[in-house]
Amino acid sequence: MSYVLIIGAKSDIAKEIARTYAKNGYNLYLCARSSSDLSELKTDIEVRSAVNVQILDFDITAYDTHKSFYEQLSEKPLGVIIVSGYMTEQKIAQKNWGECLNTINVNYTGAVSILNIISNDFEKERRGFIVGISSVAGDRGRKANYIYGSAKAAFSSYLSGLRNRLFKSGVSVLTVKPGFVATKMTQKLHLPERLTAEPIDVAEDIYKAQQAGKNILYTKSIWFLIMLIIKNIPEFIFKKLSI
Repeated sequence: MSYVLIIGAKSDIAKEIARTYAKNGYNLYLCARSSSDLSELKTDIEVRSAVNVQILDFDITAYDTHKSFYEQLSEKPLGVIIVSGYMTEQKIAQKNWGECLNTINVNYTGAVSILNIISNDFEKERRGFIVGISSVAGDRGRKANYIYGSAKAAFSSYLSGLRNRLFKSGVSVLTVKPGFVATKMTQKLHLPERLTAEPIDVAEDIYKAQQAGKNILYTKSIWFLIMLIIKNIPEFIFKKLSI
């Protein structure tokens, strides 16, 4: 079976995505900073799913290494899933330029850097799929998280253009917009249970949407309606709200 490249493989969502693709027969490249931390996951997946798993060091903000990283893969992947993400508190990001820049680079600039390289290869080969994990936070800027949200908005727009460009080459591009997800990154937040997904459910939704060739996925699906309402609030009202 072909390889799927998962970038940002140490996150809770990424681990469940890896397990989901493995149980459906895909070999995996699991990539992250300090990839040795993924050794236990690699062993578990190989035992449970009898697929080949390779773990590789990858820094999404080390742009000058991206081309050589992709070129050295022993077998080029059939698909790539970008799960890398970084979120800090809005109040910190708006006062600390380093935190602000890291938010932008991890969530947008780094993803663009590696996807530019991969998409050129997929387009030439006329095959493959790309999945990018964006966020509902990118659908409209809100004072609670507009720096993180703006990076995700840029990523969603990039994926939209990439989807338009690659369509004629037979390459599918899926934009994933999770709402609240119960992960280590959100464990300190008080999230509404009915609106909060588990990582395994997000992973299953992604696999099904990608296999079906869908363009955009909201998960949980209720977030499509929530964000439709939020996006259509008139600006003269919206600017007065605290949401």
